[in-house]
Amino acid sequence: MTATNAPITMHEALTLQSVGINQQFITFSNVTMESDKFICVRETSSQNSVVIIDMSMPLQPLRRPITADSAIMNPVSKILALKAQLPGTTQDHLQIFNIEMRAKLKSHQMPEQVIFWKWISPKMLGLVTQTSVYHWSIEGDSEPTKMFDRTANLANNQIINYRCDPSEKWSVLIGIAPGSSERPQLAKGNMQLFSVDQQRSQALEAHAASFVSFTVPGNEDPSILISFATKSFNAGQITSKLHVIELGAQPGRASFKKQADLFFPPEFADDFPVAMQISHRYSLIYVITKLGLLFVYDLETATAVYRNRISTDPIFLTSEALSVGGFYAVNRRGQVLLATVNESTIVPFVSGQLNNPELAASLATRGNLPGAEHLVVQRFQELFAQTKYKEAAELAAESPQGILRTQDTVAIFQSVPVQAGQTPPLLQYFGTLLTKRNLNAFESLELSRLVVNQNRTNLLENWLAQDKLECSEELGDLVKTVDDDLALKIYIKARATPKVVAIFAERREFDKILIYSQQVGYTPDYLFLLQTILRSNPQGAVNFALMMSQMEGGSPVDYNTITDLFLQRNLIREATAFLLDVLKPNLPEHAHLQTKVLEINLVTFPNVADAILANGMFSHYDRPRIAQLCEQAGLFVRALQHYNELPDIKRVIVNTRAIEPQSLVEFFGTLSKEWALECMKGLLLVNLRGNLQIIVQVAKEYNEQLGVEACIKLFEQFKSYEGLYFFLGSYLSSSEDPDIQFKYIEAAAKTGQIKEVERLTRESNFYDAEKAKNFLMEAKLPDARPLINVCDRFGFVPDLTHYLYTNNMLSYIEGYVQNVNPGNTPLVVGQLLDDECPEDFIKGLILSVRSLLPVEPLVDECEKRNRLQLLTQFLEHLVSEGSQDPHVHNALGKIIIDSNNNPEHFLTTNPYYDSRVVGKYCEKRDPTLAVVAYRRGQCDEELVNVTNKNSLFKLQARYVVERMDSNLWGKVLNPENEYRRQLIDQVISTALPESKIPEQVSAAVKAFTIAKLLHELIELLEKIVLQNSPFSGNFNLQNLLILTAIKVDSSRVMDYINRLDDFDGPAVGEVAVEAQLFEEAFAIFKKFNLNVPAVNVLLDNIQSIPRAEEFAFHVEDGAVWSQVGSAQLRKGLVSEAIESFIRADDSTQFLDVIRAAQNTECYHDLVKYLLMVRQKTKEPKVDNELIYAYAKIDRLSDIEEFILMPNVANLHNVGDLLFDEALYEAAKIIYAFISNWAKLAVTLVRLQQFQGAVDSARKANSAKTWKEVCFSCVDAEEFRLAQICGLNIFVQVDDLEEVSEYYQNRGCFNELISLMESGLGLERAHMGIFTELGVLYARYRHEKLMEHIKLFSTRLNIPKLIRACDEQHHWKELTYLYIQYDEFDNAATTVMNHSPDAWDHMQFKDIVVKVANVELYYKAVHFYLQEHPDLINDVLNVLALRVDHTRVVDLMRKAGHLHLVKPYMVAVQSNNVCAVNEALNEIYVEEEDYDRLRESIDLHDNFDQIGLAQKIEKHELLEMRRVAAYIYKKGGRWKQSIALSKKDKVYKDAMETASQSGYRELAEELLVYFIEQGKKECFAACLFVCYDLICPDVALELAWFNNMIDFAFPYLLQFMREYTGKVDELIKDKIEAVKENKAKENDEQDVIKQQNMYAQLLPLALPAPPVMGSGYGQPGPPPPMAGFGMGMPPMPPFGMQPMGTY
Repeated sequence: MTATNAPITMHEALTLQSVGINQQFITFSNVTMESDKFICVRETSSQNSVVIIDMSMPLQPLRRPITADSAIMNPVSKILALKAQLPGTTQDHLQIFNIEMRAKLKSHQMPEQVIFWKWISPKMLGLVTQTSVYHWSIEGDSEPTKMFDRTANLANNQIINYRCDPSEKWSVLIGIAPGSSERPQLAKGNMQLFSVDQQRSQALEAHAASFVSFTVPGNEDPSILISFATKSFNAGQITSKLHVIELGAQPGRASFKKQADLFFPPEFADDFPVAMQISHRYSLIYVITKLGLLFVYDLETATAVYRNRISTDPIFLTSEALSVGGFYAVNRRGQVLLATVNESTIVPFVSGQLNNPELAASLATRGNLPGAEHLVVQRFQELFAQTKYKEAAELAAESPQGILRTQDTVAIFQSVPVQAGQTPPLLQYFGTLLTKRNLNAFESLELSRLVVNQNRTNLLENWLAQDKLECSEELGDLVKTVDDDLALKIYIKARATPKVVAIFAERREFDKILIYSQQVGYTPDYLFLLQTILRSNPQGAVNFALMMSQMEGGSPVDYNTITDLFLQRNLIREATAFLLDVLKPNLPEHAHLQTKVLEINLVTFPNVADAILANGMFSHYDRPRIAQLCEQAGLFVRALQHYNELPDIKRVIVNTRAIEPQSLVEFFGTLSKEWALECMKGLLLVNLRGNLQIIVQVAKEYNEQLGVEACIKLFEQFKSYEGLYFFLGSYLSSSEDPDIQFKYIEAAAKTGQIKEVERLTRESNFYDAEKAKNFLMEAKLPDARPLINVCDRFGFVPDLTHYLYTNNMLSYIEGYVQNVNPGNTPLVVGQLLDDECPEDFIKGLILSVRSLLPVEPLVDECEKRNRLQLLTQFLEHLVSEGSQDPHVHNALGKIIIDSNNNPEHFLTTNPYYDSRVVGKYCEKRDPTLAVVAYRRGQCDEELVNVTNKNSLFKLQARYVVERMDSNLWGKVLNPENEYRRQLIDQVISTALPESKIPEQVSAAVKAFTIAKLLHELIELLEKIVLQNSPFSGNFNLQNLLILTAIKVDSSRVMDYINRLDDFDGPAVGEVAVEAQLFEEAFAIFKKFNLNVPAVNVLLDNIQSIPRAEEFAFHVEDGAVWSQVGSAQLRKGLVSEAIESFIRADDSTQFLDVIRAAQNTECYHDLVKYLLMVRQKTKEPKVDNELIYAYAKIDRLSDIEEFILMPNVANLHNVGDLLFDEALYEAAKIIYAFISNWAKLAVTLVRLQQFQGAVDSARKANSAKTWKEVCFSCVDAEEFRLAQICGLNIFVQVDDLEEVSEYYQNRGCFNELISLMESGLGLERAHMGIFTELGVLYARYRHEKLMEHIKLFSTRLNIPKLIRACDEQHHWKELTYLYIQYDEFDNAATTVMNHSPDAWDHMQFKDIVVKVANVELYYKAVHFYLQEHPDLINDVLNVLALRVDHTRVVDLMRKAGHLHLVKPYMVAVQSNNVCAVNEALNEIYVEEEDYDRLRESIDLHDNFDQIGLAQKIEKHELLEMRRVAAYIYKKGGRWKQSIALSKKDKVYKDAMETASQSGYRELAEELLVYFIEQGKKECFAACLFVCYDLICPDVALELAWFNNMIDFAFPYLLQFMREYTGKVDELIKDKIEAVKENKAKENDEQDVIKQQNMYAQLLPLALPAPPVMGSGYGQPGPPPPMAGFGMGMPPMPPFGMQPMGTY
């Protein structure tokens, strides 16, 4: 069966590799597909990521860097669920993310590991753990809810699926486990079915299962069905079943159950189901197996429909394709396959191939599928014949594609006579349709007629609400006779627009007309509708007009026309409302309308116009015109806004009393600078006082635009200081311009605003102080505070004091120093002294300030003027008050020093004065007083300077020693100090000998040391330490003396060592060593009994081992012997060193001793040393080296005895060391003792003991050991032992190739093959053994290769063996391997390239249909043409569905063998390919087979018809020429065809051609030809053949002129009969039309009579009702025609003009 005829079609929707997915990630654990919308792939490479493939755009995958153990996409939305195991635990962390919103929805930490999870609905996740199943909703904050525990049958199972039914009342959990030992490849399937309502589980055997909601026969409501497939192996038999069972069946009713067998081919015996999908659309069950088999079963009957293999690679994942009723499948190759139902073939397949018409009809009905029409019609006729009307109605209602829902079916039901007491069959039919389907237009109309006749319109309303009826205009016409509202609904649904508009017009619902017309795209007469509404409802007209303006595409009526309609009726407000709404967009094209709406309102309602202008919604109107109207209406502000000429603005702007000031100010903001200043000048000229406030406000508001300078000039021009004051007052806070500040001060002063002047001078920082001071002094204001502020803030205090003193304003002076700034009192006092003010006033002024007065500047001022005595009383007064101010006491001290009133007492007792200030004051008066002052304040620099200057070095030396300050010492001992020598002499001779304080001595010594005055330091220390002084026995000074001597004069060191006893021996000794005074250091260490440091000096510094040995013998100290031993060891005196270590009983350096003994091979001495060390320590290294030493001196018995004794030796390491050193006998003892069989085996190999080595290798059972023993046995040609080893190596795949190469490199081919053949029988034989043996056969025993490949093809590594066969040129075997590996392209290429060895016709046919490269098809054709032309048609028939037939024909034509493939071309001609058709036609022409040629032309028209006709029109055979004429006729070349037929005298063909052409001229020409040729019979025949084309007058004329009336008479009789029949029909129609018109007139007269009768009943006083659309007292238009809207012409049904009549 071809793929196009199969009931299930498969195509590749996607390959995961094409979107960048690596093959290694295409596994069950990495790929998930929860629905047909998304595929989710988890990549676990170096950079973990999750790839989301949207199946609607699969080539644009979304890749995100995410690390997770599992990832699944929501079935319907972009919501991703992630699972990851927490490190170090068995808990899983679950997270749910919304990818589009980039937000985390929920997360939860499961207490146990989730081994499987799945979306069971768009809002619910199913979680499966080792013990239980949970449900977790993604909504809210809920945690996973436990649903049930797993049953025992699922223990140790791999869970492969979990599902719930749509109501989530039933759940099924599916797992698989390893199969039985007899069939391990057939996995065992287990299923747990759980009922939520019953809280019960049932354990079953199943591999795949699915739920479905289905209405089973006999039920009205859908039931929940479960379908599951199982394949089991019991008692040596394989059983495969499919079950369909109803769940939760109603009590008292048998449960729906079906089962069927699953038929597996023999080669798929170990295959089993892995997935099941149920098509809701077609009610089909899809069962997919692991190896790619697809089983299709009918859900209702469990009948097998189809089986095929859809994938050669294992399938591990499926998902339902809901939209197409199929499913997606993913295989290990990465193919995403889509299986769909072939709607055009499945029903014929079931009815024909399966011979199951009932199932075919059921499928067609359920799925609305074609192909079962004859079956359904036949069944319907049978039911009708059996009077089973209800069943027939149900069949018609559910007929596929509605084939029975026709007028004929309704007519059949109508024709059935109604039995009394029974429901009419027609109503049964309609009732069934209403229950199961919706009615079509014809059915709806027929049913509605029945209902309307019974006046039950409520049923129609219900059916319309349920959308059961298909609305049409005819149905609306029918219903309108009884219910207008219902008819309107029907018209709207049927889109009968004219009828809808007519009803709305009748109801005066014009707004609905507009809305409806826009919705359906209908165009009524809008202008007429607007005029009609306007007469009765102006506001409604406004609304209607606005609705028109909002129509898509613009208003159908011009805005100007609409406005004129309103204005004609003086509806100003309505016109304004309309225009304001439609002109909101403010478009330039609406300028005239904007002007119009403003004009009419400025004339009639100025306030409305003002409001419109205030909104600013218009900008395109005529501004000058509107400005004039605004001025006339008194809207001066609007006029100003619209005028654009300065004279007009100046004319209007002076009306300030009628203009709101704020509006006027805002208007100035719209003017240019020049125009604004001109208008301001105009206003000031008209009324300076009255308009000043407005001008000031304008200047304040727009000073940035106008410029501050221009405003100031304007005010100054009119000398308006008041205006200037107010203007600058508002601008001042934001200005830092000094001129502005000064002008404001000036304006404020001139307007008497003294407080403002005072405030500004006090707060501002930006005015020119000098300028302000001068102005205020010149102004001589009565209040001096502004001047005080300026002078105080900007340092003009002397000028202020002078001004106030000269103007006799002494009270302001006192107030200034007392209240404003007491800190400036010194300046005031100084200026008063300069102005020769009386001292009493000055003293009183000073005393009035007292403590607030700063003393230091006051003293400076008085001291500069030599008037310091003036402050005596003031200072004494401060001291008496307890002042501790240094400045007070400094001044008082200066006065005492100048008066020489016991100054030493003051300098030594007063604690408050500043020593530097007073000392400085004393330097020129008395240097000793300065020293006293500086000493008291520790003024080091000043004291040193004054003593140096005055040669007071003794005082300086004493001060320096007493200070004990390192910085001071560093300064005076600085080499750059020219007085350093004098100071040192005074320190050594006077200051230090006088000192009794150790710290002073220490500081002095430290200072000398830092200053590097070492010789002076030695001199100093000898005087202190060696001579009798309080510091002679000082520990530190003795140390310092020796250390200094070491640095400066080493010749004195030994003398100091002998004379001094209280120094630090160890420390000084170390310093002596560092100074390389080794003998002195040895003397110090020896003096203090420091034996180890002493011997170290001898060994390390003096480097005299004999003196060290002598010293060691002298002291007999173990530590000393250890140092001696270490030194001997370093010198290479190993034996002597070992002896020394033994004397010292020192085992600490055993590592060095061992290393040295090994280097010198002193193993005998080493044994003695190690035996001593073992008594003191238990170190593995010691025991290891002892064993090694025994081995080196060949004391093997001692080794055996030692290892039997308690020891801590690391025997493994010792053994390895002995092995590495080739001490194999000793190593053998060790390895045998510790049972290290691997090493023992290798050691025995080295000792050539091969049998023992094999025994040890067997105990070791290590691949490495087996290889070493094996290779050694091969080298020794011990092949029997080597084979034993090799069989144990082969079970490891990685080692096989190495062993094989080892044998082959040594030429042992036969032995290797024998070894490999022995390995085939191993229980653990793997693919590598079979493959390697195949490679060996290919290389060395070709005759066994094919047999080996066929026997073990499933256990071979085919790619590797392919390379081997290719290298060895075994083409037949290579072809077979390519076939087994599905490499059909390579197989075909190999066969064609090496056909003598590889070609087999049947095999090649199987290969060539499976190749992927289409070029190989044509290579195969060429190959067969060259080598096997007799079989080429057989190959081409196989390739017929795959090759390009045009290309094949061209290939054969070029080769000149077109006849060779004629059978192939005949077989494929049904495809109607041009090249094939032309080639066959060419062959038929050559063979003169005109029957086949005509048949070819009739059935296949795709060829150059004219070319063929031209080619054969001159053929010698008549039939060929007839074919040419036939071709011309088919091509529409009627004249050529007729001419050719006439030429060959085939008149019948000519007449038929003329008749079929439809051209009257050709028929008449043919008649003339027959007359000319005298063919009267042909003339008569042509009249009948071309009857429809020939005019009667032409026929009579030709017959009459040529005496052929008798031959034309039959034609004339027929024509007359036809003509009279038509006339009779027309007369009949005319009579019926007259009768209808008369009846209509009678009906109209009856209606008029009834209206007149109604009018006679009205009272005479009532006026006649107004005609619709006219006002009272005005004649209205003629009434509209009945059934149509006003002003609308009558329309025929369906919008078409009435058909004309004959």
